[in-house]
Amino acid sequence: MAVQNYLTQVGYKNLKEELDHLRNFARMEIAAKIKEARDMGDIEENLMYDSALEEQGYVEGRIAEIEDVLLSAVVVEEVKSDTVALGSLVVVEFSGRKDTFRIVGSAEADPIKRLISNESPVGKALLGARKGDTIVVKTPVIVVEYKIVDIK
Repeated sequence: MAVQNYLTQVGYKNLKEELDHLRNFARMEIAAKIKEARDMGDIEENLMYDSALEEQGYVEGRIAEIEDVLLSAVVVEEVKSDTVALGSLVVVEFSGRKDTFRIVGSAEADPIKRLISNESPVGKALLGARKGDTIVVKTPVIVVEYKIVDIK
């Protein structure tokens, strides 16, 4: 069974834009850096050349990664619901503080931006919950109780 990568419409659009940028701009910039480094002469001990090749490897790897994700992408419609689902914006309260998460697929997850994977302990616990529910999240480090304040 093929792996499915769940993406919100925004996440899908962002990956397509990143792929376009990497293919059409980053590749050309790196090619110019490699040419410039080669024009300097000896490439055996040329740090600029080594750095450009390393950057090229990263960009090509990222292109392959994004292509793989998009090939098996399932774009999730963001619909208003009274239960937490993929794409939901969830306001929770814990320890007297509030926090907001958007539940996304693992390919789109970015905890710093509050995009939580549906496969993470928090994401799994929130899926299917309703406003007013209290859920318990068990991680290898901590156990946290979240009260769902709102689902948008």
